[in-house]
Amino acid sequence: MRAPRTRRTGRTARLLAAAATAALCALAPAAPASAADTPPPGANDWSCKPDAAHPQPVVLVNGTFKTSYENWLTLSPALAHAGYCVFSFEYGDLETAPIPDSAAQLRDFVNAVLGATGARKVDIVGHSQGGMMPRYYVKFLGGAAKVDDLVGIVPSNHGTSNPLAIAAGATVCPSCVDQTAGSDFLQRLDSDPEAPAGPDYTAVATRYDEVVVPYTSAFLDGPDSYVTDVLLQDRCPLDTTEHDQAPKSPLVEQWVLNALGRKGPADPAFVPRCVGTG
Repeated sequence: MRAPRTRRTGRTARLLAAAATAALCALAPAAPASAADTPPPGANDWSCKPDAAHPQPVVLVNGTFKTSYENWLTLSPALAHAGYCVFSFEYGDLETAPIPDSAAQLRDFVNAVLGATGARKVDIVGHSQGGMMPRYYVKFLGGAAKVDDLVGIVPSNHGTSNPLAIAAGATVCPSCVDQTAGSDFLQRLDSDPEAPAGPDYTAVATRYDEVVVPYTSAFLDGPDSYVTDVLLQDRCPLDTTEHDQAPKSPLVEQWVLNALGRKGPADPAFVPRCVGTG
């Protein structure tokens, strides 16, 4: 049996894996050194109580190799400013753990948020793995009764054909193996129904996604009454948002607010403002 890694060795390996898989999970400029323990602005006020206009607290779930602080630096304060109670958490050893394990962490975090706020359900907004992983919680861990909206921003719902996912998985990233198109994990997750009744689902994709390949892997099958698939370029043809930029895109922000602010998923007829996106 392999000897346990030291914390320093494990950290070094994760950094090397992140560098080797930059095309898979492009890293943004470094966040503060304490970012792994720091919520993004506007998040984790455990005294926040939802109001009638925003009855569900919003749980933000970041993507692979991301800190919550960096991933939600823009969207978290925007949601708080809009009147939502916002919560974020770190999970899965920089999101590299097997996805069922991370989904169990999400289940426990949602229970804590519901207990603190007194709400009956939460809304979940997730990026990349964070947009797909909550579906495991919904489908297998009791989340269908506790999630009102699940909004996936460039989610890896059907995995990626990017070969670097396998390379990363061979090092320190079991979740990258899980996110490889055709993986055993995804075959189970995407078995019918891939969008179980309970939550409303919105999947936001961009034609310029270089991580979730092809970009259509983000989309979900399900009834129009509770599933909406959004391609940014259908409304804003000149938008050039890529995978890593998506959580900070003002265009994506508009779709998220539309999904959270209405009964059902995002309105397929919604017309966002296109100026300043991409």
